Amino acid sequence: MITKEATEVPSTPATAVPEPPKPAKTRHRAWDEAPRWQIYLPLGIYLVFTLIPFYWILLFSLRPSGSTTLVPWPMTFDHFEKVWTERSFGIYFQNSVLVGVATLFMTTLVALAGGYALARFNFKVKQLFMLALLCSQFVPGALLLVPLFEIFAELQMINSLGSVIIAETVFQLPLSIILISNFIKNVPYSLEEAAWVDGCSRMKAFRIVVLPLLRPGLIAVGSFAFVHSWNHFLFALMFLNNQEKQTIPVGLNTLMGADSVDLGALAAGGIIAAVPVVIVFAFIQKWLITGFSAGAVKG
Repeated sequence: MITKEATEVPSTPATAVPEPPKPAKTRHRAWDEAPRWQIYLPLGIYLVFTLIPFYWILLFSLRPSGSTTLVPWPMTFDHFEKVWTERSFGIYFQNSVLVGVATLFMTTLVALAGGYALARFNFKVKQLFMLALLCSQFVPGALLLVPLFEIFAELQMINSLGSVIIAETVFQLPLSIILISNFIKNVPYSLEEAAWVDGCSRMKAFRIVVLPLLRPGLIAVGSFAFVHSWNHFLFALMFLNNQEKQTIPVGLNTLMGADSVDLGALAAGGIIAAVPVVIVFAFIQKWLITGFSAGAVKG
C-alpha cells in the first residue's frame, strides 16, 4: 500500500541569491588625506630659496653698473661684452668645451669596456677590484694634485689641456664603471647568446644587441662626466699656467680681485658658465633619470 507520504515529491529548495561582495577596505595613509596647501607650501618655499640666487645673478648681469634697482631695467649687455672680449671668456669657453667633450668621450669609452668586463666575466680579483673602485670614491681630488703634477711634469704635459682631460677622466672612471656595470647586468644575457647562435661575434653582438639598450646609461655617465669637468676648478688651476689655456672656472676666479670685485662681470661670467649646462640637461633629463635609476639597481 502506497502511503500519501511516499507519493509526495520533495520540493526543491529555492536557489539562494549570492550577496554582492563587500568592497575591500583600503588603508588611508596620512599624506593621502593631506590638504594641498601642505604640499604646495613647502615646495613653494623651496622654489623661492632656489630661484632667488639665480635671479640676483641675472639682475647684476643685466642692470648697469652702480644701479640699485630690483628690476633689470634699463637692460644692458655691457657686462657680457666685457667678459667675453676683454676678459677672454671666449677663449675660456672654447677650452672648457674641449675639455668637457673630450672627458665625456674618454670616460664613456673606458667605462663601457670596464663595465662590460665586470658585468659579463668572472675573475679571481673581481670583488677586490670592485672594492677598490668603491674605496677610491673616498679619496678627495686635492690629494691627487701632487702625484698627478709630478707625473705630468715628467711627461712634459704641464700647461696642456691633455693633462686636465686625463686627470678628469681618471677621477670620473670609478663611479662611471660601476654605473655602466649595473646597467649592463639589466640587459638579459640570452640576447647576446641568441646573437652568437646567429653567427655574430662577441663584439658584433655587443654592438648590435647590447649597445642600443645602453643609451640611457651612456647618456647619464657622459653627462655626469661633462658637468664635473666643466665645473672643476683645481685641476685646471694647477696644471694650466698660460692664460690662453685656462677654463671657465679659473676665468671666474680672475674676476675677483684682492681689493674689489666686479659684480656685474662676475654675474655675467656665471651666466655664461651656467647656460650651456642648463640647455644640455633640459634636453637629456628623461634619459638622465632613466640611466641613473637603472644603473643604481643591481640586476
